[in-house]
Amino acid sequence: MKTVFIAYNQAYYENILQILDNLSIRGFTLWETVQGRGTHTGEPHYGNHAWPTLNSAILTVVKDGQVDSLLDRLHELDLKTEKQGLHAFVWNVEKMI
Repeated sequence: MKTVFIAYNQAYYENILQILDNLSIRGFTLWETVQGRGTHTGEPHYGNHAWPTLNSAILTVVKDGQVDSLLDRLHELDLKTEKQGLHAFVWNVEKMI
């Protein structure tokens, strides 16, 4: 099993849910409001007057075989509007109840 953490501009919310649904990934945890900025060229998402946009984040645990499909679809979405901001990180699940 793998954990996938997805941080994204809130504008992507419906798109992210659609990707999860299309891949039959049901379980996730959502943080509706998170702040951040891109590593290299991304604009800040602080929710203030100067930088009014915000991010959201989803954490999901998936089977090893689902990771590549999920990352591929997220990457396709990100390439369409790169300035919006979307990142995904994967790590192993050691134990789970």
